[in-house]
Amino acid sequence: MQEENLDAAIESLLNVEKQMRLAGDVAGTKKAVIDIIELCYKARAWKTLNDQIVLLSKRRGQLKQAVTAMVQKAMEYIDETPDLDTRIELIKTLNSVSSGKIYVEIERARLIKKLAKIREEQGLIAEAADLMQEIAVETFGAMAKTEKIAFILEQVRLCLDRQDYVRAQILSRKISPRVFDADTSKEKKKPKEGDNVVEEAPADIPSLLELKCIYYELMIRYHFHNNDYLEICRSYKAIYDIPSVKEDPSQWIPVLRKICWYLVLSPHDSMQSSLLNTTLEDKNLTEIPNFRLLLKQLVTMEVIQWTSLWEMYKDEFANEKNLLGGPLGDKAAEDLKLRIIEHNILVVSKYYSRITLKRIADLLCLSLQEAEKHLSDMVVSKSLVANIDRPMGIVCFQTVKDNNDILNSWASNLEKLLDLVEKSCHQIHKETMVHKAVLQA
Repeated sequence: MQEENLDAAIESLLNVEKQMRLAGDVAGTKKAVIDIIELCYKARAWKTLNDQIVLLSKRRGQLKQAVTAMVQKAMEYIDETPDLDTRIELIKTLNSVSSGKIYVEIERARLIKKLAKIREEQGLIAEAADLMQEIAVETFGAMAKTEKIAFILEQVRLCLDRQDYVRAQILSRKISPRVFDADTSKEKKKPKEGDNVVEEAPADIPSLLELKCIYYELMIRYHFHNNDYLEICRSYKAIYDIPSVKEDPSQWIPVLRKICWYLVLSPHDSMQSSLLNTTLEDKNLTEIPNFRLLLKQLVTMEVIQWTSLWEMYKDEFANEKNLLGGPLGDKAAEDLKLRIIEHNILVVSKYYSRITLKRIADLLCLSLQEAEKHLSDMVVSKSLVANIDRPMGIVCFQTVKDNNDILNSWASNLEKLLDLVEKSCHQIHKETMVHKAVLQA
């Protein structure tokens, strides 16, 4: 009886909707469509609701505003569904209705996000990631900036969860780090006539600074896979510069510790050196004196004894797994030793122009083969310029010349050569004149 009443009520409302639609009455059509949806919801007739959504969207000459209002209204009922299967069915129905319609693209993106979350909870991470990648939110003009960023970050997270690091990197490049530095305090300009009206972001979307933190945490996960210590350090530095982190010592101390460790683990280059000096100037480093001392040792041009250094920092190194960001990685201990050896070789190259391989091995506390291997690796990576005379066992260090120095030396040599040519020509001319004078006499 109840079903018959529902069908009769829907039938009468469909007639009203038809009249309004053919008359071109936008407000009347929207009201009729919403009334049909509400009627199905109140009767808890979920199958009928799905059928009516599909039917209304396919009616001849259906108004865009009516479809938008219908989809938005039906989305409110997703969380009210009695079980998971009904919820998935409703989401899929709304998704098929909104597919290919640009005026409900934002609603479709939100529906896909809900469906992906359900799939992830079911343990189907690959399916969730594939669902999310169908949507290119960066092309949505009407979507709020924070919602766009949150959506892309969710895509990146799911790719990292399924260990698809190539796609994670491609997706992460859709977000420029500069977008997080935008001044949100400025008043929003009123849109001009004809401009796209940007929707407000939903309440559950994090703020820009929270999204910045999420972005760099995901970047740390990505770079951790490649053991790119310098990029990990730069990501932690960006988190450290967030005002809410800097104000709370319980947050910034673990982050600053990680910055120090990853700076030490990074291969020596101009970027690492610049970051190292910037970090040493940070006043907060006085709160963790052990790490200040560690960075100071790297800046000072003195040989570091690996055994004493490891003895001093072994407990601190092991303690990192209990702090923010977890352990430093499986290879971190080996890489730390390697960086200390590289530092020591650079120190030796500053003080010696020629030195025996045996003496280098003694200074570095290594065997001859190990010392030669590390030295060769540094020469190949262009961190150092050196020649090894293996029969004599002598290493000759050379200073690295930049392009300007090389060009200046060439210019100087050419100048000397031209002077010699000019003097030679002058002498030849002089001799010729003398001989001519003798002959004439």
